[in-house]
Amino acid sequence: MPQHPRLRLGVNIDHVATVRNARGGVHPDPVKAAQVAIAAGADGITAHLREDRRHINDGDIARLRAEIAKPLNLEMAATGEMVAIALKVKPDAACLVPERREERTTEGGLDVAGQHNALAPLVAKLTAAGIRVSLFIAADPRQIEAAAHMRAPVIEIHTGAWCDAVFAGDSAAAAAEWERIRESARRAAAAGLEVHAGHGLSYGTAETIAALPEVVELNIGHFLVGEALFDGLSQAVKTMRAAMDRGRGA
Repeated sequence: MPQHPRLRLGVNIDHVATVRNARGGVHPDPVKAAQVAIAAGADGITAHLREDRRHINDGDIARLRAEIAKPLNLEMAATGEMVAIALKVKPDAACLVPERREERTTEGGLDVAGQHNALAPLVAKLTAAGIRVSLFIAADPRQIEAAAHMRAPVIEIHTGAWCDAVFAGDSAAAAAEWERIRESARRAAAAGLEVHAGHGLSYGTAETIAALPEVVELNIGHFLVGEALFDGLSQAVKTMRAAMDRGRGA
């Protein structure tokens, strides 16, 4: 059986900042959480700087860039303001995501096909600055083709609908969503894109998707921060790392 490269784990620390902001002040510190996650086995840190700064703020991003020892992936809306911040901070990677102020979390993927003319110059600017660009998209052949045409090196497949169906026990919907994800990963890899995945992943779904050889990175946040309430963040990251390794080995 062929051995596939170790699957990378990016830990999203947004909701540590959510807890901090519920009361104000400085605790809990998302930068400390990032350091704990790295010590426990995270390969990188993801943070989403939203336009309304509802959790992560500009100071968090500056400190993360200065104080963590692993790559920083900045999730951001495709706007001039966010591109300017990225060009100043110079994260290792920037993941462009759709964003609406009234949403609780990112709902669905970026419409790369429909917004090509708006997105292309932003992708070009970030790439020219040495920032690896990824596009957060649905498991949709049209979006994959558009991403490849735009020459962004990475896509991140939105796994939320699949995870929701698994959690709800809707086996038919889960099977259909899983097939879309599997086929999209194959199609994207064949087009020369690096394939990441994320949104709604738990220990079980992360172990399952880890078996797809085309997927090289998972970005997981909300679930890990939730599990940290019971087991601590370090243990939650270690448990996730073990689940991913089991899935990759399978």
